[in-house]
Amino acid sequence: MWPASDYTRLTLESKHPIKFKLFSVKDPNRLVLDLEGVDLGPALEELQGKVSADDPYIQSLRVARNRPDVVRVVLDLKAEVKPQIFALKPIAEYGDRLVLDVYPAHPKDPLLTLIESDGKLAPTRPGGGASGPAVTRLATIVIDPGHGGEDPGAKGRHGTYEKNVTLMIGRRLKKLIDAEPDIRAMLTRNGDYYLTLAARVEKAQQVHADLFVSIHADSARIMGRHASGSSVYALSPRRATSEAARWLAKSENDSDLIGGANLSSKDTYLRKTLLDLSQTGTIDYSLQLGRSVLSELGRVNPLHRGHVEQASFAVLTAPNIPSILVETAFISNPKEEKRLNDSAYQDKIARAIFAGIKDYFAKHPPRPQSPLAAMR
Repeated sequence: MWPASDYTRLTLESKHPIKFKLFSVKDPNRLVLDLEGVDLGPALEELQGKVSADDPYIQSLRVARNRPDVVRVVLDLKAEVKPQIFALKPIAEYGDRLVLDVYPAHPKDPLLTLIESDGKLAPTRPGGGASGPAVTRLATIVIDPGHGGEDPGAKGRHGTYEKNVTLMIGRRLKKLIDAEPDIRAMLTRNGDYYLTLAARVEKAQQVHADLFVSIHADSARIMGRHASGSSVYALSPRRATSEAARWLAKSENDSDLIGGANLSSKDTYLRKTLLDLSQTGTIDYSLQLGRSVLSELGRVNPLHRGHVEQASFAVLTAPNIPSILVETAFISNPKEEKRLNDSAYQDKIARAIFAGIKDYFAKHPPRPQSPLAAMR
């Protein structure tokens, strides 16, 4: 189970496909999941103890045999929800999976999420005061900590998961940005849970972001475990600038398969977006942002490539939002894995990215008014 503010995910993994039926019950609100052809064993019985006390949607969970050959899972809810359920075929080290995503029936406005501080809403009004500080942020930066939840990303030789490193660096970068008077940051995720690549892009679009920065920690499967250094990538509407960039884009795009995305509604979004981006020149701005960030990263860590590379990363496809993917270091390199676990080094990486963003804005000031400024 993966609880988060956006949604809670329950995943059941099996050696065989699971037949199921899901329905809702009101007064009080419950979700009922019937599993057919399944035995009531320890794995299911232990689910009852996996509900987090601070889960925003699930109060408790009960499991019992409902009738011969059918096990019933009942989720007692804290609020009205909008569930999505889908099955996934085996991939990589995962078997057949049944995924239940529990979303809020009435999602919070992402602009309200953007002005939260320490988990508490900071109301806005002209001049600030007792009702909260006035919001005068003119630039919105969306920070995307890569991977999360059951998609751990790359894993270091000493057991470090990419998803944890990216979140820690992302939080540090957000803190630096929020301390500035004219810019504000939003994290696509602020916990250990999975987000589809499309959802990350959508979050940036919802808040009309000025910049999008996706943070990762590279794995050198095709370059050897001694590969090292930081890299920055921008989108390419055609082909990758190197074989490594092409492989990396494919690896990152496969997160939707590993993390268990519901791909039934996929269309030609990526193709259309790439066409739009090539027409608007957003990629040119992304490259300029990438060069500024890469230059600053070179002061902290040797660069794996001395230039910004390009490939077809699905997470970089927000139209009209300059977007880059930062590979902070090679988590597959034991020396860099150790540095990535060091809080002082994480801070240096965050400060380097921040300095690159400031350099970019010095050359390309944000638009004079953002949705947040309009809320004053």
